[in-house]
Amino acid sequence: MTGLGATVAGSLAIAAVSTLGDFIWATWIPRHMAVFGLTHGTLLFLAIGFVLGTISGRAARGALGGAAIGFLAAGTFYVLSPVVGFSAMFAAWMAVWLALAWLYGRLNAARIDIGHRHDIRIDARAIAGRGALAAIASGVAFYAISGIWRPFNPQGWDYAVHFGAWTLAYLPGFGALFLSRR
Repeated sequence: MTGLGATVAGSLAIAAVSTLGDFIWATWIPRHMAVFGLTHGTLLFLAIGFVLGTISGRAARGALGGAAIGFLAAGTFYVLSPVVGFSAMFAAWMAVWLALAWLYGRLNAARIDIGHRHDIRIDARAIAGRGALAAIASGVAFYAISGIWRPFNPQGWDYAVHFGAWTLAYLPGFGALFLSRR
């Protein structure tokens, strides 16, 4: 599956994972601690990497790459947030889409046998362009939905609203990666 189908399916699947994450944070995590955030980022992006890898025919590599990206993104948030506050979330969100574009490019790179070694051909320009588009468009969408946690009242949250908001936040990022110019 590629193109629009992958964009919609990926967005819906990861919106479900993100909504589950919101529920877990609200229900079972009594106070915010970095270890929970690092775990959340790692698991969420493991799922995103799995989606990218599944579409590329390399699910395990995608999942591992996604997990590494998620851990680094969460770590970036915790390093930046004491300095810039909650806006560190937006910086990390945009950076993560650049990293996901790189991962997706690696997963889809043409592998050419050259003697005893394999050469990997990557279109760095296309990856950078798609990554920048994903970062900007998804960053705007993420900013637009970021009010779903405010005011912080988890008992009153409507998880259908969270699911819809997360779907909208992921659509531009996956669209930038999966939709081709024709």
